[in-house]
Amino acid sequence: MVVIVPTNKSVEAFEGLHLYHGDISNCSMRVRMTLIEKGLVWDGHHLDLKKKENITDDYFGINPNGLVPTLIDNGVVHIESNDIIDYLDETYPEPSLRHGDEAEMKSWLHLAAALHVPACKPYVYATKMAPKIKKTAEEEAKYNALQKNEELKSFHAKHAGGKDFSTSDLDKATAILDACFFKLEKTLEDRTWIMGEQYTLADISWIPLHFVLLGCGYPFENYPNIVRWAEAFAKKDSFKEGVLKWCANFADV
Repeated sequence: MVVIVPTNKSVEAFEGLHLYHGDISNCSMRVRMTLIEKGLVWDGHHLDLKKKENITDDYFGINPNGLVPTLIDNGVVHIESNDIIDYLDETYPEPSLRHGDEAEMKSWLHLAAALHVPACKPYVYATKMAPKIKKTAEEEAKYNALQKNEELKSFHAKHAGGKDFSTSDLDKATAILDACFFKLEKTLEDRTWIMGEQYTLADISWIPLHFVLLGCGYPFENYPNIVRWAEAFAKKDSFKEGVLKWCANFADV
């Protein structure tokens, strides 16, 4: 669980659940899905990432990385989406989104988190998003002044000033994704869901990655078990309301 003491003290007065989120953010998608699955009431604070609405003093005062999502539960600020969904399931346990071996389930959450900056973000930016969210010189200066996370600063420096991601960066990202999705494909050989016959946080963590990367042209046709698994989400209200309502097709972003 990652809890932040905000410098923007206004959010400490919030009552109930509040979510700062972005429509096209895969990390926001998994938290919206979890809130819906749990039947929780929450107040949304949407930030348009394409308009750089997250690059403000106010928002960096809430989330020091300037990322979405951020969950605030009765004034307590939580960041990192996979930690947030785990926190929600532990704090609001009915209906449970756990099943099977706890360590295995959490390993899937940790893997999804671990590949975000080294693989998912580079692939998405290199194949689709970099020109769509290009920063002006003023916006870049503002971001660099606010951002203290060196990993994120290094990542965004790769496409600053309209630069393209290098072929080696894309190759590295693709290799990581290939290894992770090969593991998921093998796991789903004899399972309906990642943890077996019951839908869990592991599925919620991974389906936004599939949704966004599919929209960026990642070759999921090479993974028939993943295709079958992903098709099962079409019937889920949490996917319809937590993902498709906000972003009907990432390929159209």
